[in-house]
Amino acid sequence: MTVKCPLPLSPNFDNVEAYVASLLSFVTSSELFQNLCGGVHILDFLTKQPDLYSAVIPEEWRLWFQSHDVPVILDLLMKEDDDLLVFLKSSIDTLPAEKQGTNSTWRNGPCPPTSLLEYIQAIRRHALNRNFRLLDASAAPPSAGTGPLPKLVAVGMKPKKIHEVDNFVKYINGLTADINTTDGHKITHIIDFGSGQNYLGRALASPPYNKQVIALESKQLNIKGARTMDITAKLAEKEKIMRNKKQYRKSSQSPNHDPNASQTGSMQPNSGSQAPGHGNIHGSADQVNPDESKGRIQYIQSFIQNGDLSTVMQEIKCGHNAPPQLMVVSLHSCGNLLHHGLRSLILNPSVKIVAMVGCCYNLLTERLGPPTYKLPSLRSSNLRLDTTSSTCDPHGFPMSKRLATYQYQHGQGIRLNITARMMAVQAPENWTATECDSFFTRHFYRALLQRILLDRGVVEEPTQDSDGDGGSPRGWTGAGPALTIGSLRKACYSSFIAYVRGAIAKLADDRGRDTEIQRRMEGLTDEDISRYEDSFRGKKKELSIVWSLMAFSASVVESSIVVDRWLYLKEQAEVRDCWVETVFDYKQSPRNLVVVGIKK
Repeated sequence: MTVKCPLPLSPNFDNVEAYVASLLSFVTSSELFQNLCGGVHILDFLTKQPDLYSAVIPEEWRLWFQSHDVPVILDLLMKEDDDLLVFLKSSIDTLPAEKQGTNSTWRNGPCPPTSLLEYIQAIRRHALNRNFRLLDASAAPPSAGTGPLPKLVAVGMKPKKIHEVDNFVKYINGLTADINTTDGHKITHIIDFGSGQNYLGRALASPPYNKQVIALESKQLNIKGARTMDITAKLAEKEKIMRNKKQYRKSSQSPNHDPNASQTGSMQPNSGSQAPGHGNIHGSADQVNPDESKGRIQYIQSFIQNGDLSTVMQEIKCGHNAPPQLMVVSLHSCGNLLHHGLRSLILNPSVKIVAMVGCCYNLLTERLGPPTYKLPSLRSSNLRLDTTSSTCDPHGFPMSKRLATYQYQHGQGIRLNITARMMAVQAPENWTATECDSFFTRHFYRALLQRILLDRGVVEEPTQDSDGDGGSPRGWTGAGPALTIGSLRKACYSSFIAYVRGAIAKLADDRGRDTEIQRRMEGLTDEDISRYEDSFRGKKKELSIVWSLMAFSASVVESSIVVDRWLYLKEQAEVRDCWVETVFDYKQSPRNLVVVGIKK
């Protein structure tokens, strides 16, 4: 099942080394990319001087953006064919200098500036290819059929989750079959890191796959819910208790009544791993004659803090004397959890293969600390970014030696701050017109509220840091702890007045600052709020354009994170092969890249 190319590259690159070298050069040398991915934040948009739109976006871009609406600009960034971009750029290059930018060659308006087209091409070139190819039918057992997951197995799943589980379980099955045949590894158990409600593990343990699954989960509530769904999926039998009804009713009237005291027997034919009220898992390892043809699930409550599974190994129940051979998988591991999963391949002799899909890059920690360079005009004090970038967590990003020691003009090591990593979880290619209008409005409301808070002294004015002392690329620049608004009731987004009133009411619940906030916001009338909206209405388009460029550019941030994980595996002497490929349709599940590593 090994892929031809270990990374899903764009057609612009013939080999992975050329791509990685170009990627690292781009993310460390493009000032515009650095500004859009980590250097700006919407809270600064209407409070900073000079304004961020003028400071970040080149003048020729701003002039061209005036001629087109935001949906058209999004089409250029995300949907226009690469060949058309090449044609537009070549048509501009052949024009005399005095006529460039005036020729109406695109959507009845001026042609995009050459520098904008080049930037779009650079982002697309360095973003990993996300096209999804359906798995070959051989990845699933013949009895699996071609339809969706059985209803009993898909219980509790939404269509997105069904798509993910259905495709990933086939991928895992095909991978284990190939490894068992060609590598000499005989995978006996599949460990699901952070199993949650165990949708993936339940599908793996169910017919026709019948895998032996170890579900690692830190929250007991999730395990309890998962076991309930195991009963629905016919993977476990509900415990049946027989009681002497007369004796039970009589004893229940006693003040010292024990509801289990009158239990006289159980309908379960075998003893096994039980959860009270939830029954036995099929083929439990505790059974005298376990049925090896049936899938089994063993739940282990464990808070995973690193890749060392030695304590987990002690709890794994096997129906044979030979040590287990493990495959570690995860469907959308949050933050560092995927890093722990990849490291488990190196730290544990029993782990033979890993296949993990990540998400929630904003929850990653940072390994290297603040960078030594500065982003012009965007560097100001930010407590949150200082805190996250100064953790120097050895489990954080980057994992690979290649990225951690990469030398460039302004320093050493690739760093991506939390603002950049939060944008990397966006999926701009899936945005609909309705969704765009909704979240552009929400972002505009939040930025405009920040201006009101600044004018009334609730937050301090952003300050320019010019002493050259390093620090992370800056996002929000307000001094002190940020005021977190978070989500408000749907009615609060019906108008800016409703939003401000809802936000102020929520801020008033902030213990320690509630009295001061109420005092400073006292006397703010609806007319005052409306004047703010009228005065800054034209800025909404500018904010929407910047946010769109940030989300578009962040595809390279995600690619950098995924490439780092692949490079880490590639650098390990114990790893025979490793690669990255897509396992889901981007439209249904945009975090669709799996990182695979196989031990020698």
